[in-house]
Amino acid sequence: MFKQSRNLLLASGIALALASGAAVAGTPSQEVTEARQETQIWTTYALSPYLRANDLGVSVHDGKATLTGKVEESVNKELAEQIALGVKGIKDVDNQIVIQGDYSPPARSADRSFGEVVDDATITSQVKSKLLWSKNTEGLSTNVTTKRGKVSLVGTADSAAAKDLAGRLAMNTPGVVSVDNQLVVKGPNPSVAKAATQEAGKDMSDGWITTKVKSTFMYSTNVDGSDISVNTDKGIVTLSGKVDSGAERALAIELTQNVRGVKSVNSKSLTVQSS
Repeated sequence: MFKQSRNLLLASGIALALASGAAVAGTPSQEVTEARQETQIWTTYALSPYLRANDLGVSVHDGKATLTGKVEESVNKELAEQIALGVKGIKDVDNQIVIQGDYSPPARSADRSFGEVVDDATITSQVKSKLLWSKNTEGLSTNVTTKRGKVSLVGTADSAAAKDLAGRLAMNTPGVVSVDNQLVVKGPNPSVAKAATQEAGKDMSDGWITTKVKSTFMYSTNVDGSDISVNTDKGIVTLSGKVDSGAERALAIELTQNVRGVKSVNSKSLTVQSS
């Protein structure tokens, strides 16, 4: 299990490093190239939840990256090296990072780091998407903000049930540590209710439904969407595969039922794997 997690960690780090390497027209000077490489490596460190809290230094000269600083575990030192090697033009790494078991990262400042800002923006986008895709919350007038994993929902809901569902959808999102649900229940807005009724009468495409169900799983912490197959035929969604618990199965079914356009859910083939 540890080896698999480490491989996933290394792969995600390398992907971030490669993704940040945008091409630039013309032939840059050696100094510019090295500065860009240093920036790519540092930015990937800043985005990585495993490395961002560490005080790491990066310098590049003639295709060789020198890494300095301290980390708590050897896997983080290895990750830092693999990220550097994943940057175009880096041929060698002098990994001088020291492993210190009792290392304490620098105290977090009042201002969010670059990585935290990216994380919060991702959480906000995922929560907004789930609220938009849900047939039970699409009538909400909601402002979603996130700061260091703490989500705030501000606006109105047409029922207590819709407010509660919005809070649960937000809480069940990767990276969310708490939800401040400030939605005010004001009853249904006639114009919104009419629009929702008209929307409910339309058939969403099966492809759209399948995509949104899979995305909802991906944006949820307690459902492993990679283990669940989703197929839709005329609004009827069939879930198949194996999940770890009855609670995960029940949540997968509930999340599917909430997606706009879903008429019913066939979950007979979605089973709980025996231990």
